[in-house]
Amino acid sequence: MAKMSFTKKDIKTIAVIFLAGAIMAFNIKSFVRTAELYPGGANGLTILIQHITNKLFGFEVPFTPVNLIINSIPIFIGFKYVGRKFTFYSLVMILVSGIMTDFIPGILITEDILLISIFGGIINGAAISICLLAGATFGGTDIIAIFLSDRKGIDAFSYVMGFNVLLLTVAGAIFGWDKALYSIIFQYVSTTVIRMIYRKFQRSTLFIVTNKPKDVCSTIYDVSKHGATILEGEGSYGHCERNVIYSVIDKPRVKQVVKAIKECDPDAFINEVRTEKLAGNFYKKPEE
Repeated sequence: MAKMSFTKKDIKTIAVIFLAGAIMAFNIKSFVRTAELYPGGANGLTILIQHITNKLFGFEVPFTPVNLIINSIPIFIGFKYVGRKFTFYSLVMILVSGIMTDFIPGILITEDILLISIFGGIINGAAISICLLAGATFGGTDIIAIFLSDRKGIDAFSYVMGFNVLLLTVAGAIFGWDKALYSIIFQYVSTTVIRMIYRKFQRSTLFIVTNKPKDVCSTIYDVSKHGATILEGEGSYGHCERNVIYSVIDKPRVKQVVKAIKECDPDAFINEVRTEKLAGNFYKKPEE
């Protein structure tokens, strides 16, 4: 693999990562710890281990080393299969958020557990989304989700939610079901925010009725690097020949593709359908 090289853009990315790490640490200290919730993923597992050691041995282990140990396998997977620079950024995020969580003081905002579950979930989802948009993750299940999305072509964050439910089951059995149930609200809100903001691994299927099939296919490839299939059809009203273009596009590129198609053929009829699962040869821009 090629060696990593850094530019001014990378410095800006690291600055955004520090911001996201600070937001996450603030959320853990001021919301999550106040209500004794479990945010899910590697952070949630780390907090669960801290609570278990505190209950069994009377002391709480530091956040950073536990989180690093948990993230060791996902980091290895990231470096080997996802991208070196991407994984390096994720490692920086893990260190920044962990150290800040260990050392910054918490600020009491509210003790209302329902408000904490909702607004803490929003902040958690926003921090993770900022991190993902910058080209990094908070490690753990996020890296694994991206690995599965790249290899399997599916929106793997639903599987992450399943892992989090398992984590909460363990937490609920040990520390009480009320906190576990509120944590489900926290995680649901967080996942919803992420799915709204971060759409890189979502796909859309476009059905385009056009009289310029070759031009439209070329336009789709030029904008998105995705191919298309030309289907022959017949208009039901005028009984005239029609060509239907079938293509699957990355969700963030759909608006650009649709705009380019309308410029190519103003009379084109375009239908966008959400793609739930994808198998086969689909172009994915590799992580650095």
